[in-house]
Amino acid sequence: AIPIEERGGDEVAVIAGQRIAPEGVPARYPAFDVTPAALVTAVITERGVARAPLREALAEMARAIDRLRSPSPPQPRGSGPG
Repeated sequence: AIPIEERGGDEVAVIAGQRIAPEGVPARYPAFDVTPAALVTAVITERGVARAPLREALAEMARAIDRLRSPSPPQPRGSGPG
């Protein structure tokens, strides 16, 4: 079994010193800090799902993101069809 830690409610009700939930509203923050690697079958992100082997899948996902962020090099004039 993986122990679930119950952290203080202010960890989710206060951000950068600013309370984002009304005073007196209860907040729960259950968390677990360590998941054994054998139990992780995928990592889900806003860019997709990386499946085992995770190291390679996440590296490819990072490369794909880099390609999206990098502008394409300019094409030489007169090298296209036509």
